[in-house]
Amino acid sequence: MEINMTNDCLSEGFSMSRNHKDKYENTTSRRSHTIMSSEDAAAGKKSHWPELEITGTIRNLSPNLWQLTHLTSLYLNDNSLTRIPPDIAKLINLRILDLSSNKLRSLPAELGELIQLRELLLNNNSLRVLPYELGKLFQLQCLGLQGNPLNQEILALYGEPNGTHKLLTYMLDNLQGILVHL
Repeated sequence: MEINMTNDCLSEGFSMSRNHKDKYENTTSRRSHTIMSSEDAAAGKKSHWPELEITGTIRNLSPNLWQLTHLTSLYLNDNSLTRIPPDIAKLINLRILDLSSNKLRSLPAELGELIQLRELLLNNNSLRVLPYELGKLFQLQCLGLQGNPLNQEILALYGEPNGTHKLLTYMLDNLQGILVHL
């Protein structure tokens, strides 16, 4: 099986999402983590975890998810999500967001508010367009778009050397053009 990633992602030393990496690199089916021992929980100890992975056949996300503003990594890959609510903008500390292998047809413009994002994986969805607001993600170093029916102009920019940067610049330029005309 072949895994396609952009040269930008590979040259920056980024890895695939954890679930995809597990799928192709080892034979165990799922990871098992204990966030806190039962003794610590019984003693009232608080936990802090910066990463959250929700995979399966999830179709809808709980509004409570948007209260986890401390998250730095959110893995929602390999689900059946058809939309991402605008409330995702509340997760202001996200650095990694993996929405790969869902059923997304569009993305909320509010993704552009996640200015700390360094890695945004959108592979294997049904995205035909991207919100121009993605151009505001100045920290983004890895953008995964493979397996989406995007238009040829977007795919051509993305496929060039340093394609992520060129695509984000294009998105920002178009966003500014829209704002000027308003």
